[in-house]
Amino acid sequence: MNTKIKFVAFLLLSTLAWACTPKTGPKVTETPVEETKPAPATQPNPDLSPCPNFNDAPDPQTAMEDFVVYRNFMKTGDWNEAFSYWKQVYAVAPAADGQRNTLLADGIKFYQIFAQNQADSVIRETYIDRIFELYDQIELCYPQGGYIDGRKAFDLYYTYPYRATPQEIYALFKSSIDKDQIDAQDFVINPFTALLVDLHTTGEVSTEEARKYTVLIQEIIANGTANCEGEACDRWLTVEQYAPLRLEFFETIQGFFDCTYYRDKYYPEFQENPNDCDVIRTVYSRFKWGGCEESSPEFAAIIAAAKDKCIEETAVEGGYAALRDAKYNEAINLFKKAAADESDKTKKAKYILLIAKIYFSHLKNFAAARQYALDAAKIRPNWGEPYLLIGRLYASSGALCGPGRGWDSQIVTWPAIDMWNKAKAVDPSAASEANKLINTYTQYMPGIEEIFQRNLKEGQSFYVGCWIQESTTIRAAPRN
Repeated sequence: MNTKIKFVAFLLLSTLAWACTPKTGPKVTETPVEETKPAPATQPNPDLSPCPNFNDAPDPQTAMEDFVVYRNFMKTGDWNEAFSYWKQVYAVAPAADGQRNTLLADGIKFYQIFAQNQADSVIRETYIDRIFELYDQIELCYPQGGYIDGRKAFDLYYTYPYRATPQEIYALFKSSIDKDQIDAQDFVINPFTALLVDLHTTGEVSTEEARKYTVLIQEIIANGTANCEGEACDRWLTVEQYAPLRLEFFETIQGFFDCTYYRDKYYPEFQENPNDCDVIRTVYSRFKWGGCEESSPEFAAIIAAAKDKCIEETAVEGGYAALRDAKYNEAINLFKKAAADESDKTKKAKYILLIAKIYFSHLKNFAAARQYALDAAKIRPNWGEPYLLIGRLYASSGALCGPGRGWDSQIVTWPAIDMWNKAKAVDPSAASEANKLINTYTQYMPGIEEIFQRNLKEGQSFYVGCWIQESTTIRAAPRN
């Protein structure tokens, strides 16, 4: 092997590592020239990809050299020059070395960049067509289980949602997960979870199917977080912070989760707050809703604590009994009646706030919970508890308003902190709890870099949409 070939081989091994991952690239201004279709393989090697590789090219050495050149141009950010060499390699050896999908994945990256920077919608759509054609070619040249279905669905969900219906995107995600099962890709879990919940809500996914995939999602997350390494662990953390919270919606369906789910999730909360009647009542109700046996050690301990520490007022005994028995709508109606009949403003506000907590903790109706919390605050203006609750509602909305991490999920902390500041402003006795919550969630605010990237500044007014729909003030998380 001569020196030039050795040099090319060295560079080739050092650069054949780029993988097809959900990323976006930098901007370019030049429009690419249409590429030449690749030639078919002449003598497929059963140990390599069935698609043409370097050895199938008319001039293998030139193909390898062009590969190295375009990859180096990519590293320096010269995307147009890189693309011209990429086309030459693609035309003769789309499988590159025959062992990995690097060249095809790079093609997707090129067309993503060109589509992002193309003002002409017709040309842009042809680039997007090429992206999905290259996905199909990766599947042909390098079959990878559910990876390609997942990538197509990911792009359709986040970048090109107008090209497919939610049902079609859901079907692609489902196909990906069905193929990979417990080893499903991390990037498919969050959008698939969101679609699973949304389509169940509209009646397009049955409860049986939702239950099946909820169990599988939980198993996938457990497997992914237990076996990840390096950057993959950061991605699984994003999944872990979103999907389980989004799946909490199914707690509103009795029988969807079994007792084990409620015991594992809620009993530790009781253990940490064994004297808090709000916690005791919530956990009691969750155990009842989950069909747990009252004779079990955990449920027995909760029942004993409720009898010992939570003395109920005669006027609302029925409401508390309905709440314990997980009859949430009945409990709401009984507390409404008690509030309407009560002349004492302190008690009236308490009953109204209890309704807000039922909507929050049990029915997952955040908008209704906020409205009743605000009603309680109007009845008792110097009470901080309603604002503490509203702040918790906002802080819990990261999985509803975004992917669990990142900008859309982080900005909910701003109106949450506004509410906690208001709680301690109107009620000094709420200051300790408010400060605790503020200190906890300040670290989850967007970083200063993310704020600058959006041409925003600290101190500016900012409108948070989603269900929150509040104006707030931009603040950056403290630097470590």
